[in-house]
Amino acid sequence: MPFVTLSKEIWPGVKYRPTLTHCFFSLLGKKGILQRVYTQNIDGLEAVAGVDPDQLVECHGHFRSASCTNCGMEHTADDCKSSMVDKGEAPTCNICGGLVKPSIVFFGEVMPSRFSELVHFDVASCDLVITLGTSLLVAPVSNIPDWVKSNTHRMLINRELVGSFHRANDVFLEGDCDESVRELCSMVGWEEELDQLYSIAQSK
Repeated sequence: MPFVTLSKEIWPGVKYRPTLTHCFFSLLGKKGILQRVYTQNIDGLEAVAGVDPDQLVECHGHFRSASCTNCGMEHTADDCKSSMVDKGEAPTCNICGGLVKPSIVFFGEVMPSRFSELVHFDVASCDLVITLGTSLLVAPVSNIPDWVKSNTHRMLINRELVGSFHRANDVFLEGDCDESVRELCSMVGWEEELDQLYSIAQSK
């Protein structure tokens, strides 16, 4: 099954490890200045990097829980991982025999309610929104930079200019995300702490 193949490839902590950018999010949290991270990625690397779950909105789901697609019975992520990653098989429900999948949002499925529960407060109360590594093409997450107040500072860290980043108080850092966050951390004396978090994340 294609999803089993994909899961074996991207299951958090199996093949891929957090980047400097993921660790930058974690560092902001430890500094007490992170309100929320909104991500459309399903690889869970923000959590692996140490971002507090309360500060994380995984808009398209994650692999840390699972449930039966037929009866809704919850299953452990470890059992799901054992079937999909170790055996290469689609896990089945021990109650009804239906297919079990991680808490990932497929195309056409409803996004987790956590997004709508938090986004309105977050865009109204933040004083800076940082947008990184994106084409800003997939709504509604792509709309977040436009939902903040007109006097909210916005920073885009990306290889190309996207979206509506042309306000007077916008900042565009063109280039690689990891290189850019390292530069930012160097400017404020956080580079050593960033590297420490990165080293820890690579060992998980």
